[in-house]
This record gives sequence, C-alpha cells and structure tokens, in this order.
Amino acid sequence: MTVAIAIADLRKTYPRTWASPPFEALKGISLAVDEGEVFGFIGPNGAGKSTAIRILTGVMFPSAGSATLFGIDVARPEARRGLGYVPENPSLPDYLTPLEILAMGLGLHGCKPANPRAHCLRWLERFGLEEAANKVVRGFSKGMAQRTALAHAMAVQPRLLILDEPLSGLDPIGRRDVIDILSEYRQQGGTIFLTSHVLHDVERLADRFGLIHKGELRAVKAPGELVGEGDKVLVRSQGSTPIAGMIAEPGGRWVVEVTRTQLWATLHELDAANHVLIEIRPALSLETAFLHVVKGD
Repeated sequence: MTVAIAIADLRKTYPRTWASPPFEALKGISLAVDEGEVFGFIGPNGAGKSTAIRILTGVMFPSAGSATLFGIDVARPEARRGLGYVPENPSLPDYLTPLEILAMGLGLHGCKPANPRAHCLRWLERFGLEEAANKVVRGFSKGMAQRTALAHAMAVQPRLLILDEPLSGLDPIGRRDVIDILSEYRQQGGTIFLTSHVLHDVERLADRFGLIHKGELRAVKAPGELVGEGDKVLVRSQGSTPIAGMIAEPGGRWVVEVTRTQLWATLHELDAANHVLIEIRPALSLETAFLHVVKGD
C-alpha cells in the first residue's frame, strides 16, 4: 500500500526571543498515513498541530527529522502537486471572485478538465456558492470564505487533502454538507489529513486519529480500538420517574454509566419505569480520550 504521508522524528524549535526562551513545538513525532486513509490529528490549542501542517505543506522547515508526501520530501515543490490545502483562516485574494480563485487553482496544479468553467461552477455549487460565483470575495463572511477555500481544494482534483479546522465558521447545515462531500471523496479513494475541534465529526470521518499534546504524539488509534478499551456504556433516557443511580438532566432526561454486563438489567428497569430510551453509546469516546490525554499531564 502506498504511504501518502510519512513523518519521522519530526522536530520544530522556535528560537529564543528577547522575552522568552526557545520553544519546542514538536518533540520528535513519527507517523504514517496510507493512501485512501482519513487521519484525524487531534490536540488542544498550542499542541503542535498547525506547526506540523505548516511543515507538511512546505510553509515552514523542520528543525530536525523528515516528512514526505507520496515519497517526495515536503521541501520540494513537486510534493505539493495534487495537494488540496485549507488553512484554519484562509487568506483569499479579496479582489477576485470564487470562480477566478478556482480557475487560478486549476492552472497552478496543472489540472485540465474538459470544461474548466463548468468544472469550477460545479464545485462552487456543491458548496452552496453558485450565486456568489462572480462576486468579489471582499466582504464575504467567514463561512463563505471557508467554503470558497474548500471548493478550491476540491476543484484541483487532489489525491491528498490537508485540512486545518475545515469546519471553522460553518453553520450546522454547512458543516453537514462538508462532511458529506469529504465522505464521498474518501469513498472514491482520496486521502485526508485533518485537524478539528469538532470531535464528533472527526469520529464520523476518521479511520485513525492521533492525539498530540505539548508537541508529543501521545496515541494513535482507530475508533474501534478506543471503544474496545472501555467496559462501560452510557445510557440516556427520558421519563418522570427517578431511577436509582441515574443523574437528572434538564428536560426530564436521565443519564447513567453502567458496565456492559449491567446493560440489560438497566434497560428492563427503564422499561418498567416507562422511560423512553434516548441513546446507548460507549462511555469512552474520542472526546473522553482527548480529555484523558490533556488532563493526565
């Protein structure tokens, strides 16, 4: 299987300034992402996520270690051919229109669809920007700018997407649309490396995720491995009758964590009390794993 991203002992130290000592943003991280995989890169602010992405996209050089895209060192411009990249805060030429920005992207990547204009318009339509296709970007909301950047990344027919907080600034409908588009891209064999603070969406998309904290990669797991680590499940119901051991929530809801062996007895108890079952899910999730890594420091 082809390795899309290979990182080996990657380190980045920002030099000392007059007011502070040197800062080690990355402390020797190593990982590999296979072609066709969706990898979620998760961590709190300042963990090193954006630094790693800047190195992968050639914006910044590492202090030590190596990184390659499809076997090509990230320092070489050809490594970025076929790379769709969306930073957390896209800086778009505000004097251009979305249609012009996408057309420019096709030229830079050497992408030559049969009908370039129709190709760009199709992607703008996918991201709900068809009515703004010929309006200058100046004055766009953050969500519209984000969707323009995402449409640009997809229009170049990338074999790899690197997305730094791609859902930032999007409303719930826009977030759902983007998740659907990324899921379709994944099903077609595309590779995605993304960061996001919306952990639920990462769980929906990612084949594996890496937890990074203070410049160190603390864990790399698949969602199924995470679920297997927990023996407890969370049960949430709604009803007017209190149940021993359950914690009351607003709106007449109740929640409890039980072991898997206790689950059926709990469900029978809820049924006898005329409760309506809302959800059952593993108590250990990506969110709780994230909190364990951060708070366990």
